Amino acid sequence: MNHTVLGIETSCDETGIAVYDGERGLLAHQVYSQIDTHKAFGGVVPELASRDHSSKIVPLVAQTMEEAGLDFSALDGVAYTAGPGLVGALLIGACFGRSLAFALDVPAIGVHHMEGHLLAPMLGEEQIEPPFIALLVSGGHTMLINVPQIGDYELLGESLDDAAGEAFDKTAKLLGLGYPGGPAIQRFAETGNPARFKFPRPMTDRPGLDFSFSGLKTFALNTANEHADDPEVGPDIARAFVDAVVDTFVIKCRRAFKQTGAKTMVVAGGVSANTQLRAGLKALSEELGVTIQFPPLSLCTDNGAMIAYAGYRRLAKAGSQDLSLPVRPRWPLSTL
Repeated sequence: MNHTVLGIETSCDETGIAVYDGERGLLAHQVYSQIDTHKAFGGVVPELASRDHSSKIVPLVAQTMEEAGLDFSALDGVAYTAGPGLVGALLIGACFGRSLAFALDVPAIGVHHMEGHLLAPMLGEEQIEPPFIALLVSGGHTMLINVPQIGDYELLGESLDDAAGEAFDKTAKLLGLGYPGGPAIQRFAETGNPARFKFPRPMTDRPGLDFSFSGLKTFALNTANEHADDPEVGPDIARAFVDAVVDTFVIKCRRAFKQTGAKTMVVAGGVSANTQLRAGLKALSEELGVTIQFPPLSLCTDNGAMIAYAGYRRLAKAGSQDLSLPVRPRWPLSTL
């Protein structure tokens, strides 16, 4: 049965709105980024994020519905990010989404933010379905997941401290690259000398699929301090840092393929847009003869399309709900 779902993403510093239709696919999506708002502070200020969401959500929904060429009566459900994320930001999307669903007399579907990222590659041109394994890499999360079927998620490994995206941001900051750090350090690293520094590949000298990036960030800081008299050292440090992160992911993903026997992997989250990571994992896919699928670049960072699609996949399970606003700042994906 075909369904049309409005998706609302407000977990952090991007307001994402989208409409997904089961037959026609993604009909429209809009993303408003708060980067300029938070740049002066070097990171996300939760109160400012919530205020920005509250002022942008209504016009963005109207714009997205107009782009989709739909009246609100055409919606069969409203999906919103229920967690994890900043609680104030989550409440903006949950309040609006559940109120709209109540007014339209359609189901309201609370979506796990990381499940949205995990399903985002399915919005690409190449169709992919479970079973597969997933590498989720974002500013707040880094994890390897086994996915025998949609809604059934087994945690294989995760970061024990900083997420990869967080480490990118902190390393970019110590190199004076500003916020957000991911795109900046990627560009900086492209001009660096790969042979000058060799950074450690954390937790690759022991078995298991867990990650650790805090020590790598500290190693970058110590290297910068040791070479403080060299104004040209920045790109070389950035290159060594990025190479270490990418190699670590390649090593852990190789282990995950071997451990699970999987033939397919999806890679999603903001860090999945990194060109060096994509190149490293593409080489791994050729080495092992497996498929590694990424979302379109426009859907790597937080967006409403992934929430609309995840809501569509869960709509059949969504029953009537009261008007409470259950949002979860912390929410293990394995509990779904």
